[in-house]
Amino acid sequence: MDKLTGNIFQRRLLRSFGYSMQGLRATFREEEAFRVEVLLALLFVPLGLYLGETGVARALLAGSVCLVLIVEMVNSAVESVVDRFGAEHHELSGRAKDQGSSAVFLALFLVLLVWGTVLWPGIF
Repeated sequence: MDKLTGNIFQRRLLRSFGYSMQGLRATFREEEAFRVEVLLALLFVPLGLYLGETGVARALLAGSVCLVLIVEMVNSAVESVVDRFGAEHHELSGRAKDQGSSAVFLALFLVLLVWGTVLWPGIF
C-alpha cells in the first residue's frame, strides 16, 4: 500500500469511527431504553466474563448482552427513519416499529437462554 492509499484509508477509518461515536452518543442521549441497557451491560458483561468457566462461555455470556445493545441501536435507527416521515399512523410504519421492538425482545430472550444454559449446570 503506497503512502497516498494509506492516508486515504486512515482518513476514511477516522471518519467512520467518528460517525460511529456520533451514533452511539445520539442513541444514548435520545433513547431511554438504550441508556438502561447500557447500565445493565456495564454490570452483566464483566459478570459474564467472571462467571464463564471457559472462553466460549465468557464469550456467550458477554456477547449475548452486547447483542442487545446492537439490536437496540438498529431498532432506534428504524424508529428514527419511520418518525422522519411523519407522526401520522401508517400500517407499514407501525409494523416496522413493532418488528424492531420484537427484535429487541428476542435479543433479551437470548440473554436469558444463554445465561440459563451456561450457568445452570454450575449452580446445580
